[in-house]
Amino acid sequence: MVVVDASAILAVVFDESPAEEAAALLELIMRDGALVPALWDLEVGNALLSAERRGRLSAADTDRALNLLAGLPVELAEIDPSMPTLLACARQYGLTTYDAAYLLLAMQGGLALATRDARLAEAASSAGVPLV
Repeated sequence: MVVVDASAILAVVFDESPAEEAAALLELIMRDGALVPALWDLEVGNALLSAERRGRLSAADTDRALNLLAGLPVELAEIDPSMPTLLACARQYGLTTYDAAYLLLAMQGGLALATRDARLAEAASSAGVPLV
């Protein structure tokens, strides 16, 4: 299993990743599954809606993205970190609390992290979390 943040999956949806990289991430998720914090749905949904409102995606494109996401074995983490834990991690690594949630999930589960966010990737490296 791998922790996948919104930036990683949205890069696939928006065709911002090289085709080989996108295919490799989707293959990894299909093979091993993905674990995400509860905020993942909110982040991904908001990004899709924002792209639609800006004319970057049509409603049909959004529907195709939702169908792709629905076909992936993505599991919501049952336990979210407490606010003090999120804040401590965010402070320590210079992250938002959103990104700290992904980092903590990877750290606590001993899992690799898939992200396209440079600051989160740097924090993961500092914390000894492997990157995909």
